[in-house]
Amino acid sequence: MTKEERYQAAAEQLVELVGGPDNIISAAHCATRLRLVLKDESKADVDGILKVDLVKGQFANAGQFQIIIGSGTVDEVYKRFIPLAGVAEATKSDVKKAADKKLNPLQQLVKTLSDVFVPLIPALVASGLMMGLNNVMTASGLFFPDQSLVEAFPGLADLASMINTCASAAYSFLPILIGFSAAKMFGGNPYLGAVIGMIMVSGDLLNAYSYGDAVTAGTVPVWNIFGLTIDKVGYQGTVLPVLAAAFLLAQIEKWLHKRVPEVLDNLVTPLFSVLITAFLTFTVVGGVMRTAGDWIT
Repeated sequence: MTKEERYQAAAEQLVELVGGPDNIISAAHCATRLRLVLKDESKADVDGILKVDLVKGQFANAGQFQIIIGSGTVDEVYKRFIPLAGVAEATKSDVKKAADKKLNPLQQLVKTLSDVFVPLIPALVASGLMMGLNNVMTASGLFFPDQSLVEAFPGLADLASMINTCASAAYSFLPILIGFSAAKMFGGNPYLGAVIGMIMVSGDLLNAYSYGDAVTAGTVPVWNIFGLTIDKVGYQGTVLPVLAAAFLLAQIEKWLHKRVPEVLDNLVTPLFSVLITAFLTFTVVGGVMRTAGDWIT
């Protein structure tokens, strides 16, 4: 059997084994895998698929039914699979969107959080490791009795201080990172999302970590706007408020894009997207989500 015949045979068998053309919603491929979205994955004959020539493995993840074929080979099988399946060629992004529609609400929530936070992992890991390094340098009794490494070697004090500054930055300004990532995931401008994050940790606001003491002392700063008394408090160390703000920003931005004349879009849409989101965050959304976060934790 020639290579072309093997590719054709594999494509024909796979179409039938995944439940036939009527069970295939979308199909794409990556470097090594055929990525399918099926109406009903239970109709797929997994054992049969694994016996097909050229197939190296199979798994399902996040609504996608993936068949491992191999680099180079998957392209050839895909070319023959598409006309047999009766679907148009699709990108990985198209398949991902189709797969997302199959997820239940809980799965969609988990996936949303994953899409927001997974890109932030390298920054958080780097910061966490630097915190650990700083702790090693400043922990008493770790290397010397009743002394830290910094105390034993004073020349390392400034290095430890610099490492601590670097380590705390990502966590101190976490809402900026989340704002960028979440706005992008929700379909908004990620840079506007970052701006919302910056606003929420602005130095002009009372630091969130000092909020409790300020409430006790009755010294919480406020804005008086349109008869409303709005707490002038930041959102350092919070997650839910900036997630909600980024979602709100994306919805407002998309709404404005559809209605603002193109000639004014680049000026009006960013301005009002940020201004409206910030106002709603400080008046309603931020407080509600801060309270929700306190309940959860």
